[in-house]
Order: sequence, then C-alpha cells, then structure tokens
Amino acid sequence: MSHAPARPPDRPKRVVVLGATGSIGTNTLDVVRHLPGRLAVLGLTAHASWEQLAGQCREFRPRHAVLCDWEAFRAADRSAFPPETELLSGEDAVARVAADPDADIVVSAVVGAAGLHGTWAALEAGKTVALANKETLVVAGPLVTELAARRGARLLPVDSEHSAVFQALTGHGPSDVSRVVLTGSGGPFRGRTAAELADATPEQALRHPTWNMGPKISVDSATLMNKALEVIEARWLFDLPPDRIDVIVHPESVVHSFVEFADGSVLAQLSPPDMRLPIQYALLYPDRVSGPAKRLDWKALSALRFEAPDRATFAALDLGFEVAANGGTCGAVLNAANEVAVGRFLAGRLPFLGIARCCRAVLDAHDYDPRPSLDRLLALDRWARHEANRWTETR
Repeated sequence: MSHAPARPPDRPKRVVVLGATGSIGTNTLDVVRHLPGRLAVLGLTAHASWEQLAGQCREFRPRHAVLCDWEAFRAADRSAFPPETELLSGEDAVARVAADPDADIVVSAVVGAAGLHGTWAALEAGKTVALANKETLVVAGPLVTELAARRGARLLPVDSEHSAVFQALTGHGPSDVSRVVLTGSGGPFRGRTAAELADATPEQALRHPTWNMGPKISVDSATLMNKALEVIEARWLFDLPPDRIDVIVHPESVVHSFVEFADGSVLAQLSPPDMRLPIQYALLYPDRVSGPAKRLDWKALSALRFEAPDRATFAALDLGFEVAANGGTCGAVLNAANEVAVGRFLAGRLPFLGIARCCRAVLDAHDYDPRPSLDRLLALDRWARHEANRWTETR
C-alpha cells in the first residue's frame, strides 16, 4: 500500500513553547530549526533563564516572550531581545501567549504542576496542545480531558511512551485494546537492592543511562516515579482503566511502548532514544517528514531485553497504579509531595528511598475527594507541599 507524501503547507505552523529553556523546549526548537518551511515560533516562555530565552528570541523572532519569575524579568536586559519580540512577565502573560488566536499548536513543556496553568489556558482557547507536561493529567486528568472535549481542543502526547501508544492506537478505540504496556529503562539504579540504595546520592541518580533530561525528571526516572506518573497520564489520555495498563523495564530504550489488542496482536513503536521524534510527530501530526531525529541502526542492535520492574525496591510504581485507580484528589497530592521530596533529595536533605516514603505518608494523610473542583485540587497541591515539607523536616 502506498501513500502520497505529505504536501508542504501554505504557511508554517505557528508554535508556542511553554518552558522553552528546558530539555523538551530546547529539543522542540531544534525540530523547528530543522523544519523552517513547516514550523515557526510565535511565542516562548521560560521561568527565569532570561539570557537563554533572549538567545532563542534572537534566533526565532517570536511575537511574545514571557519570563515567569518577576526578579528575572526585572533583571533582563531588554536590548538582548529583538525589537519585534514583546517581553512579558507572570502567569497571566503565559495564559495570554498560550491562548494567542494565531497559535496553531502549544507545546506544554513546563516541568511539574506549574505547567497546568498554561495548558489549561491553551485548552480553554480550543488549541491543539502537544503535551510533555504529564503532571497536567496527573493532577487534573478528568477536568482537563473534559475541558478539551468541551472546547474542541486536542491533546497530542509528547512523552515517548505515550506517543508510541498513540501511534499504535491509530484507527482503534479503547474497546479494541487488551492492555497497554509502557516501557522504561529502569533508570540508573536498575538491579540495585534497597540496601544498596540507602546511601544513593543525587549525582548517582542524575546519571541516566539512555536519556538526557532535567534533574527532576532524572530523579523521577531513578525512583520509577516517572513510570508511576505515566501510568496515571495514560489512564486519562487513552481512557483506559489501570488494570489494562502495565509497565516493563527495557534497558535499551528502543521499544517505547506496546499495545496488545483483543485479538492477541501486539504493536510497538521503535526508535532511538531521541525526544525530537515524538516532538516532531506531535507538531506535524498526522504528517511524517524527514527531520533531525536519529535513525535506528539495526546492525548495532545485539539484543532487546525486557524484565519486570522491582516494585518492592521501587515503591513509587505501586503509588502510580493506586492513584490511577482511585482518581479524585490523589494525583494532585502525589505529584505535589513528590516534587517537594525530589527537591529535598537533590538538596541532600532526604535519602533516596525517603522520596517514596514521603509520598506514601502525605497521600495517606490527605482528605480524599472523589470529584474535586479545580480550586480544590490547587488547594490540595498547596497543602501537600506544606505537608511534605513538614514530613521531611522531621526526618
């Protein structure tokens, strides 16, 4: 069967990148850099890295740039930004840029629950959102998916695992699926025992064997909390119950996920560990064109290994399945507690195994609500951060 090649567009697709200076943001801009006839930058946001943001603006000439941190905004040298770029500050400015009527697609690449605000604004405006911020669905999955449906917006996954599932599911619905299997490298501590991890350091946790990511996501990969959050994300993104989602460790990070169908067929998506491929797929969906991502070298593949995760040592994974099953306020609480615990670990103030213990304690202590409002979720996010800080200070 042959297909006509994708026809070049009449104009480039206009892209807003929320979190432009992070790992996903810089990879997104590299995709844009390699596909100038198809993609153009309309807006960029960053937290505080104004020098890096200014360099991106000089290259891509966006209409708007936003620095969320007020002190960074005050310190920024306006002459470093091109004259056609309006420099703004604050959450309201992020929402304004995310909802720009001229934006064709918004890349949600802010790390953590902070990414919910811009994603919500984009969906409220009916935009297509390329979602790299899994916390949006972890914290408020039912509300976010309902908002997207009500406003005619669309969520396209950027995480490599969810992009793989999305590609395998093309032409199929939830009733066709027996289960989805999310793969993970196992992180830098794969095969270690709890006793061996008692004195694990941040430097060791940040040495991811296959992916180059920011510190928070790297630690999440080391604890397997990243897989836990991905289970919750998959539950809402693909409308699947948790008992039809599974996780398997795949050290080579070549098979990015499997979908097993009702008839026993299994489809998987394979590629080198290069985030530019799922980013490009989301940006240009449904078109496939040659881009900057690495190609798979079949001759270099000696084996593809798969093994069950050690759920006793890496207790975070069970938390993800529990939260996916219970829903309600659990996702907001788990995510907030984890963000605080990871920060404490990186600062040398909490042992590695204490991250999951902190999350367990805060989750157990919260006042569960099965159908919370967005305001209630945001209030519990604040409560969980305070509770996690209190818990870690006593230990």
